[in-house]
Amino acid sequence: MFESAELGHTIDKERYATEEPALREALLDAQYDLLESKKFPVIVIIAGVDGAGKGETVNVLNEWMDARHIQTHALAAPSADDTERPAFYRFWRHLPPKGKTGIFFTSWYTAPIVMRAYKTISKADLDQRMDEARRFERMLASEGALILKFWFHLSKDQQHERLTKLEKNPKTRWRVTERDWTHFEIYDRFRKVSERALRETSTAEAPWIVIEGADARYRNLTVGKAILAAVRSRLDKAEPPPVDAPPATPAPVDDLNVLKSLDLTKKLPKEEYSHDLEKLQRKLALLTLDPRFKEISVVAAFEGADAAGKGGAIRRITSALDARLYHLHPIAAPTEEERDQPYLWRFWRHLPRLGKLSIFDRTWYGRVLVERVEGFCSEADWMRAYAEINDFEQQMTDSHSVVVKFWLHIDQDEQLARFKEREATAFKRFKITPDDWRNREKWPQYERAICDMVDRTSTEIAPWTLVESNDKYFARVKILTTLVDRIEQALDKKK
Repeated sequence: MFESAELGHTIDKERYATEEPALREALLDAQYDLLESKKFPVIVIIAGVDGAGKGETVNVLNEWMDARHIQTHALAAPSADDTERPAFYRFWRHLPPKGKTGIFFTSWYTAPIVMRAYKTISKADLDQRMDEARRFERMLASEGALILKFWFHLSKDQQHERLTKLEKNPKTRWRVTERDWTHFEIYDRFRKVSERALRETSTAEAPWIVIEGADARYRNLTVGKAILAAVRSRLDKAEPPPVDAPPATPAPVDDLNVLKSLDLTKKLPKEEYSHDLEKLQRKLALLTLDPRFKEISVVAAFEGADAAGKGGAIRRITSALDARLYHLHPIAAPTEEERDQPYLWRFWRHLPRLGKLSIFDRTWYGRVLVERVEGFCSEADWMRAYAEINDFEQQMTDSHSVVVKFWLHIDQDEQLARFKEREATAFKRFKITPDDWRNREKWPQYERAICDMVDRTSTEIAPWTLVESNDKYFARVKILTTLVDRIEQALDKKK
């Protein structure tokens, strides 16, 4: 895989002096065209052998282009804040918006490759990490990101020569650390691990570009021209044709589905409700005070039919909690900032630390519900969203989050009665909007979308709880019972 990067590539001074000014001008033109169009973000990954000129090349890119529109991230070891959230959280936070460029000097490849070279993870672990990276990049590419991955290579002799030269020069001696020499001692192991990682993750949407790093002029021109060609090609290309989506799940031929199977006549007497509510709220409060609660986090996701009682159920949860322990996130239409990022970005940024709860009133499932039914995204977008959402929830549970998802369901007659009550009650009028009435007209389409959502995303790690909500008392007790049980199960595993 690295043979072509060990041929002794060089560029002489005269050629470099001729080509550099034109390349810089073209890169700036492309950068400003991208900034004006805001068509897509550019994500540049810089990785490779120690001493191969990665940092110098990043400095050159910032010099050649307008650094105000380039975000360079040399992420150090994960902070305490990072380690309490999914592994990709710190990369999600730094993704560039549409129109701008993000350079990752430390990326999602760095830690797995180093850990495997030091034998602190197995081959299977490395393959799993590379599979996660591949799916992450596929999602970014599907959202429109241009991903450019550069691997800077040196042969073992070239690396030794480079580190020795840097160390002898008083002006560059500081750049060579004991860690660099330690990595040199296990060069062969690093090479083998790196080849495996690149082989597994060089894909059509995000291929690796391997560059010989011994000659600064060669690597500068190579990287600059590769970025220019990729950005200019994407900018000058017409809008791509729509992607054909796989067929949706067929509707059941007998017209029975998970929503129609719910018994919406279930009720709970007020006296029993009051007793159960007090007991469950007390239990929930005590669970959050358990010392083991600091080892987990909770993500409570609420979806449901309009007027199904999400707000009332959420208030019965929050009234039992210390306000310092939870954050409530009401999800509305995305802002301009959020539209410039991948769809899941606005949810990633609100994930809780250990010992905390995040409650989402509407969620990441909007893409497969309202966006699907209302035509706000393409069929290909909402079809791929199921897998992306499952990945998202897998990463949450891998980082010790308890993901509890509720769908609150009512029948059409009950919804109509609640709509009319809201219109007739002065202090409830804000709860009813024209959108609610329009959504009601599309009840069959939403029903189909909900059933597909449950079928495709109710997993063993994050199952859906379908809540019969015609009776609010019954619904609230079922929700609290489910939440308490799921937290108890998670705490029991911490013994």
